[in-house]
Amino acid sequence: MSAVYHRFLGVDLGWQSGPTGLCCLSLECGTLRLVALDRIQSVDDILAWIAHWADGSTNAVVAVDAPTLIPNETGMRLPDRLAHKYFGRYDAGCYPANRGRPFAEKLIAFGLALEDLGFRHQPDTNPQPQGRFQLEVFPHPVTVHLFGLSRILKYKKGTLAQRRPELEKLRQYQLSVLPTLEPALTLKESNLPEIPTTGKAMKAVEDQLDSLTCAYAAAHWWYWGRERNWVLGDVAEGYIVVPAPVNGPPQPATLKP
Repeated sequence: MSAVYHRFLGVDLGWQSGPTGLCCLSLECGTLRLVALDRIQSVDDILAWIAHWADGSTNAVVAVDAPTLIPNETGMRLPDRLAHKYFGRYDAGCYPANRGRPFAEKLIAFGLALEDLGFRHQPDTNPQPQGRFQLEVFPHPVTVHLFGLSRILKYKKGTLAQRRPELEKLRQYQLSVLPTLEPALTLKESNLPEIPTTGKAMKAVEDQLDSLTCAYAAAHWWYWGRERNWVLGDVAEGYIVVPAPVNGPPQPATLKP
């Protein structure tokens, strides 16, 4: 009898022309483990990577750091407005998406390609649903809630000297906190790349660590469903899934902009 395992894939999608960070976590016997951490350029190769790591799993969830549902021609989507409402105070408001943006066509096409692989949108669900699913996630709110941050870790903007210690903090939070959560992720220092000292190399590690955050968000969503995850928006207007705060309300009082 074959082993039962579930796969959770994190995709820090390169919106423009940059490579994409990729992470695969496997849930076996109630514990998560890291099985792949990569960075890939072409969309075809990314989709092949996803198909490979999802193959044979009982359930699989792909969490993408990018808006793949963009119904609005102009302005901001509902989840973008909600992200600013709930996470603006942490400097974690997201980039507004609409179909007029130059990246929109590529991102919508990526979501449709995932659907062709059997990954459907179903963010509002009971715990541990059966099948293949895709989610939109945003790493900054995920880390705010899971790590109990008072503001985001600012490793994306600023000088190299400013960004590097912030990225090191992200790595240390992942190593120290994710193993204590439910589901727990078994993670050792040697599992994660060291933080480099040059900008190009540091960006590569940033993409990989962000993909790990996405992958854990996928596992958390599957494990808990709506019991301990916030869904900002819906399938009709676009949505972002955020784990509920570890020591906070399972759901916000209202999900209106």
